[in-house]
Parts: sequence; C-alpha cells; structure tokens
Amino acid sequence: MLKSEKMLSVEKIELNVKVANKVEAIHLAGELLVQQGHITRQYIDKMQEREELLSTYIGNGVAIPHGTAESKQWITSTGLSVLQVPEGVDFGEGNRAYLIIGIAAIENEHLELLSTIATVCAEEENVQKLVQAKSKEEIIEIFESGL
Repeated sequence: MLKSEKMLSVEKIELNVKVANKVEAIHLAGELLVQQGHITRQYIDKMQEREELLSTYIGNGVAIPHGTAESKQWITSTGLSVLQVPEGVDFGEGNRAYLIIGIAAIENEHLELLSTIATVCAEEENVQKLVQAKSKEEIIEIFESGL
C-alpha cells in the first residue's frame, strides 16, 4: 500500500526501543527521518511543537508524531519512521504508545500515509503484530500489505 519502498525502509525502523518519555520518542522518530534525508533537524522541533499543541496519540497504542502546518519547508521527501516500544511510552491522559510512527510528507502525500497507517492500525491485532515483530522486514511487510 506504500507506493515507494523509500517511504519505509529498514534504516527507519528501530526494534525494542526504550525511551524515558514522549519527547525522547519523538526526537528518535525524527532523527531516523533526518538520517535518511527526508527532513532537516528543524522539523524535529516542529514535531515537538505539534505534540505540545495536540497529542498525536491516535489510539490502539499508536502515536504518529509529525510537524506543524508551518514545517513543510523542512521536509525534503516523504517518509515514515517506526519505533517499536514494547514497554510503551506515556503520551499523556493515560495513553500509552507502543508504536511510534514518525511522518514527514510533501504536498498531499500525507493523506496516503495516514490512510495506510489508519487501515493497518485500526485493528488491535495488527498493532500487536507490529509491536511483537521480530524483524524490521516483518514491520515493512505488514505496512506494505495494508492489511
């Protein structure tokens, strides 16, 4: 369902991550996007700013940190990063995220990304598969199938 393998690759997935808080989780998700050339570091600041405005926790143990509307200038290409956090991280209001999916998208490509994420993560069973995946390839396979 993700039209380009460049959107999600093994280089942008981290398994069994331990983070102290959501600020650290968002930074790590953003850093993976920086390392693969999708965004500049300024975008990570906008991801943090966005989280302060309104939580990016979407339910079922999933958070999708992304930048503010003004942050498009720091996106060079569309991409996703995925953090698997088995112990979870507090995203406020009693919400615990076990899967952190960083998003950066140019133009309207975020609609496709959000649609794929929503389709896959709407089913708790799929989220469990992602959280328990033993390999980065397994995570890519789940997202690409669009389940």
